[in-house]
Amino acid sequence: MHALVAFFDDEADKKVRELQRRIGAKHAYPPHLTYAVASTIGPKVRKELREDLGRLWLPDLYLHSLSTFSTADNVLMLSAVVDTELLAVHSAIHDVLASNVKNPSAYYLPGNWVPHCTLAHDIDDDAMKAAFAAIFPVEPIRAKVREVSIVDTQTGEVDVLKKASTAPR
Repeated sequence: MHALVAFFDDEADKKVRELQRRIGAKHAYPPHLTYAVASTIGPKVRKELREDLGRLWLPDLYLHSLSTFSTADNVLMLSAVVDTELLAVHSAIHDVLASNVKNPSAYYLPGNWVPHCTLAHDIDDDAMKAAFAAIFPVEPIRAKVREVSIVDTQTGEVDVLKKASTAPR
């Protein structure tokens, strides 16, 4: 599987990792927000994504609400505030991906996507309740996007598509 993700600046990364540490969660990848997932995001599509992302300003992410996805794979997360800039980037990404990737995950498609940073996943109900209680309330985290990358979840390879802009904020 390939995931198109935004990795955070050092300060936000540190804050999210501290929350994960407090609940005993371990992750293979740094804290991030996922824009899209598909079984394959090939070289041609990556090239087009690089070009499109090069023209876009990557907005800061405001990880504001501690919440859950209560499914078979319980997820404790920090939901991002949804604003027009975030939706514009997400939409632009999916305009490139549409009909050009294999097996896109419906969870990340426009209209279904819940932008978030996972704190813990695949935990039972009791562990979920304990983790929530251990870190509630959570101070909102302003996460600047450090880079947008494609992560190969099988090999661990990270392909950077765009580094964050150095323009003043």
